[in-house]
Amino acid sequence: MKQYLDMCRYVLENGIHRDDRTGTGTISTFGYQTRYNLEEGFPLLTTKKVHFKSIAYELLWFISGSTNIQPLVRNKVRIWNEWPYAKFCKSEDYHGESVDEFVARIVEDDQFAAKYGDLGPVYGKQWRDFFGVDQLANVIENLKKDPFSRRHIMVAYNPAQVENMALPPCHAFVQFYVSADKKKLSLQLYQRSADTFLGVPFNIASYSLFLMMVAQVCGYQPYEMVHTFGDLHIYNDHIDLIKEQLTREPRPLPKLIINPDVKNIEDFTYEDFTLEGYDPWPKIAGKVSV
Repeated sequence: MKQYLDMCRYVLENGIHRDDRTGTGTISTFGYQTRYNLEEGFPLLTTKKVHFKSIAYELLWFISGSTNIQPLVRNKVRIWNEWPYAKFCKSEDYHGESVDEFVARIVEDDQFAAKYGDLGPVYGKQWRDFFGVDQLANVIENLKKDPFSRRHIMVAYNPAQVENMALPPCHAFVQFYVSADKKKLSLQLYQRSADTFLGVPFNIASYSLFLMMVAQVCGYQPYEMVHTFGDLHIYNDHIDLIKEQLTREPRPLPKLIINPDVKNIEDFTYEDFTLEGYDPWPKIAGKVSV
């Protein structure tokens, strides 16, 4: 994952200090691109441990069209908890509950989860019901019947609904590309806002996994995940954590094996993914800015 470390160095060397919505502050750059060849291994960061289970469950959650955190927290995936909890803390029902108490109630109480666990029309809603359009189903159908189309596109950033989302989509635009011999499939992600330390390692692995899944159900070989950034930033409280990563030598990439029997994008489960040979450096914990 030298590409990721080079990107970190680029932001550290070229980033400009900026205030931001969260109040944390960042060093920020605008416009960058990395490329990951999946034939060389699965691009899961090795200079710190990244939780693959959370990545996989979140992606399956997107594909399902769900926008409520209950299915995630029932599988012990915590990556979306801060946003609905912050909203709950401003409500008349809040009586000093901790985030752990809030999550426990989301798990146990369906009525409470329906009221406070929904994030609004975020990724899953836009992927599967963009004003009645199932973008994911359309992309898969068109990749099969018209591989050289330049319209294999999915959009998560819906300006008409963005104000109703707990967090406007950061990974906003996806395009697929079939090779000239009709054998390989690539994906390019445009990410409008990118948290270099916490978010980007998840995004790289998530969209690489997504590419592998779509390639399988469409009959292609997964090839290249291209990652294009708008505002690429390091939060001020992550700068030393990034520098710690840069002292670590990358290790060999793991291999991800997907159950070859799955032919429908909606039929994948977590048990269909096997990660082999993942030997990362220890985890480096960092605070998420909400």
